[in-house]
Amino acid sequence: MIDVHQLRKGTTFTIDGEIYKVLEFQHYKPGRGNAVIRTKIRNLRTGAIIDRNFTSGNKVEDIQIERVEVQYLYNDGQFYYFMNTATFEQIPLPAAVLAENALYLVENMILYLTMYEGEPLDIELPTTVDLKVIDAPLAIAGDTATGATKVVTLETGLKLTVPLFVNEGNTVRVDTRTGEYVTRV
Repeated sequence: MIDVHQLRKGTTFTIDGEIYKVLEFQHYKPGRGNAVIRTKIRNLRTGAIIDRNFTSGNKVEDIQIERVEVQYLYNDGQFYYFMNTATFEQIPLPAAVLAENALYLVENMILYLTMYEGEPLDIELPTTVDLKVIDAPLAIAGDTATGATKVVTLETGLKLTVPLFVNEGNTVRVDTRTGEYVTRV
């Protein structure tokens, strides 16, 4: 059991038999009364994101998550399939659990899968991913001193704001934590 004051971004725990991961947390101390820990947590089995407040002194059950290196293979619309690089076992993960992380997956990508008691729960993406631009509007000549940008579509369907010099066919590096353009590769 851990105290709710120890919850941080990325911490996994269980409440009422459900497994949650902390996405955001904020410690709030009103003028009177106990401190409140405001969190945004994601149910790792269903993918549902909820806001939950804990009062000072509450405890949750901390769990140990196993990290397994996997290779992304393909998706069939309902499931995303990964292969354990050590045992070559194929592991399906529901699309609802991946949510927006699915937009960063490229076939044959190596990443980590988090598991709890043999049950696959979530993926850990690399910090940056290189993706190919498949659709980019033409740059409009004009005042570029203001750092003009445009929105392009990447090979995974992700829409990304990039500088005007990025064209169709270029490869760009994307930060998976923020979803922002890093550089042209």
